[in-house]
Amino acid sequence: MAVTDEAIEKIKDMIVSGALRPGDRLPKESELAADLGLSRNSLREAVRALSLIRILDVRQGDGTYVTSLDPQLLLEALSFVVDFHRDDTVLEFLAVRRILEPAATAMAALRISEQQLDALGAQLDKLGDDPSVEELVACDLEFHKGIVQSSGNSVLCSLLDGLSGPTTRVRVWRGLTQEDAVSRTLHEHRAILAALRDRDAEAARSWATVHIASIEQWLRSSL
Repeated sequence: MAVTDEAIEKIKDMIVSGALRPGDRLPKESELAADLGLSRNSLREAVRALSLIRILDVRQGDGTYVTSLDPQLLLEALSFVVDFHRDDTVLEFLAVRRILEPAATAMAALRISEQQLDALGAQLDKLGDDPSVEELVACDLEFHKGIVQSSGNSVLCSLLDGLSGPTTRVRVWRGLTQEDAVSRTLHEHRAILAALRDRDAEAARSWATVHIASIEQWLRSSL
């Protein structure tokens, strides 16, 4: 194992074991290196690597701290990686979204508040029956994000937020080229909202699946 990898593993073990907790300040570099049996240089490289993926927070002149380890913070690295997707992998991103988002929508049906339902309804009402493609896609992103947030699962929310980027361009392309894309999307959104209002988790799951699958089906036929 490379010395830097070994240093990363040792710091990771300290966090996983609870020796270092979220918000804790790491011991001084010289002390930590001696305690872990590492060179200061390999420790420094490990800290730099762990700060890039939001495990550690290096504060100039103050020290190095364990971050909150909040899922949204840690999964920022996923969004960075996703940005490097190729066009021929968009179908794979849609397939993953089709697995995760209906599950989140079903969970939201049992947890979403009346206030949140009213906010989603207001979004759709404001959009009207003949929005531009850009307006529709912006609303689509906010609509699904609001539902997923209501699922109560922060990890699922962060994963889906990170996966939304690659499919945004597909949704715009579909809106510009498929004749009934706008009306179909509006219909599916209202069907999802109705299922959520009825607290019908299975209907909400089904409509979310139909909604994502229709995008996926269109893309397959267009490639």
